[in-house]
Amino acid sequence: MTERDDFSVMSFNIQVGIGSHRARHMLLHGWKYVMPHGQSLRNLERIAEILREADIAGLNEVDAGSFRSQYVNQAGFLAERAQFPYWAQQRTRDFGELAQHSNSVLSRWPIAHSKPHSLPSFMKGRGMLETRTDVNGRPLTVVITHLGLSRHARFSQIRDLAQRLGQRHSLILMGDLNCTARSPEIRLLLAESGLQAPPWNPPTFPSWSPRFSFDHIFCSPDLEFTEIESIGTPLSDHLALKARLRWHSQTGADARHPSP
Repeated sequence: MTERDDFSVMSFNIQVGIGSHRARHMLLHGWKYVMPHGQSLRNLERIAEILREADIAGLNEVDAGSFRSQYVNQAGFLAERAQFPYWAQQRTRDFGELAQHSNSVLSRWPIAHSKPHSLPSFMKGRGMLETRTDVNGRPLTVVITHLGLSRHARFSQIRDLAQRLGQRHSLILMGDLNCTARSPEIRLLLAESGLQAPPWNPPTFPSWSPRFSFDHIFCSPDLEFTEIESIGTPLSDHLALKARLRWHSQTGADARHPSP
């Protein structure tokens, strides 16, 4: 665990451990979304190796323990293998024994508070997971979300996010937003929430030939990016996105007392 003023975060859509890394896998491996398969735990082990590079990790498309994941809660499995002492989870679509979709966060610092929120969606199942922790004595709110596939749905979800998160301090938002950094949805989010984007947006999708910046990390203005990169190991249809952040020196004192 780092004791410096900066820290690292990672956003990763792990695709339920399917391990797609070729275009043809999207078709040939489709059955793995609903059926258990022998490589899933090995894929998760490899994903854990990447997650070890982060202090806080936000995960999308994580199964919370069902038939398709061999009844393994993948967030808990990754937390153990990547040596994160703390983790939290939001089940967004619970199909019982068949599948349990979730957003999850892994942390090297204790999670003092965790609260799931639903987001507007034509089909129930989109949400955001809000957690609060202390990073070397400074309160930090981390929000994980996974937005819809249609632009209409994303606009509704982003307006809801902006209303909840707008003008707050010491906050990070990350996840698979299913739209690029230059999309009107992202422009709306940044304009209405006051969050800031990194200096550039590495492409993360598809992992075998990254062209689209679908995965994002944003932060409140009292934080700043010092590094941003995608991790070029295709273990899902998305690449992991990693950032290093720090508090602005001139706002360091304010960061210890964030807005509620």
